[in-house]
Amino acid sequence: MAKKDKNAHVSETPATQLLRAQGVEFTEHPYDYVEHGGSAESARQLGLDEHMVVKTLVMQDQDARPLIVLMHGDRKVSTKNLARQIGAKHVQPCKPEVANRHSGYLVGGTSPFGTKKDMPVFIEESILSLPRIAINGGRRGYLLQLDPQVCVRLLQAKTVQCALAE
Repeated sequence: MAKKDKNAHVSETPATQLLRAQGVEFTEHPYDYVEHGGSAESARQLGLDEHMVVKTLVMQDQDARPLIVLMHGDRKVSTKNLARQIGAKHVQPCKPEVANRHSGYLVGGTSPFGTKKDMPVFIEESILSLPRIAINGGRRGYLLQLDPQVCVRLLQAKTVQCALAE
């Protein structure tokens, strides 16, 4: 596959429309999407530290209520710790087709911005100490770099401490 121009503008997504409408500054970073490549692959292609690549994970509680968890690319979510901190009995990842339905995005291209359904957003606390993050822009093979505080300001993301080493 041909290498994508890192400075190329990618067509709008609900995420970029929302961010632009809110006056958020961000940079676009397309890359060649690899099935099951995850944040490690996007970080490798874009020359980024995987720790600053933030995964958008659609999960659900014991009553099948959806929620979003923002986690470092090189960490996993302790669902036990997450459930305890948000007052749920348990939390588990949604099946891909359920996650797609809640977010309006395909798994692998899920952005926390511009989701189809309003869902509570939880962000790993240490993400907020990073100067910039790379987060999905609403399609596979497309990350946006921005200030992590935008997640708190626009999404009312609540901080949690539920990171586990990969």
